[in-house]
Amino acid sequence: MNDYTYNLFVYGSLRSGFRNPAYEYITRYFNCAGEAVVKGKFYDKGTYPVALPTADEHFIQGELYSMHTPDEFSWAFMQLDDYEGVNVEEGETALYKRALVEVYQNGENKQAWIYWYNHDVAGLAEIETGDVMKYIHQKNQP
Repeated sequence: MNDYTYNLFVYGSLRSGFRNPAYEYITRYFNCAGEAVVKGKFYDKGTYPVALPTADEHFIQGELYSMHTPDEFSWAFMQLDDYEGVNVEEGETALYKRALVEVYQNGENKQAWIYWYNHDVAGLAEIETGDVMKYIHQKNQP
């Protein structure tokens, strides 16, 4: 994988269904390439789900985006890094870390940036569905 990948994989609050204010950065700089999956596992943090990579055959569902303004890469990802808590003060630990990942979409493998949770998940319940949207819907059912 190389540092010149202009794709972004989102699985949580940056997915289109959430309409998070930070989603504006996604729509400004990226085109949606559709649903995709990556190898990973979700965990319930309480107020929001988090994800970690895995080598196992566990997949998480999300959306793949392709940057339509590559010359804006640094600016766009700086905004997203701020949103995801990557940029922290000295002595603090970043909430997430941005990494390159293999994305699977329609029988093809692509590279994309992803934000993985950067803390321990010991004691957190695993979200078996692999899809944050489905999980939140199920969790909110009476």
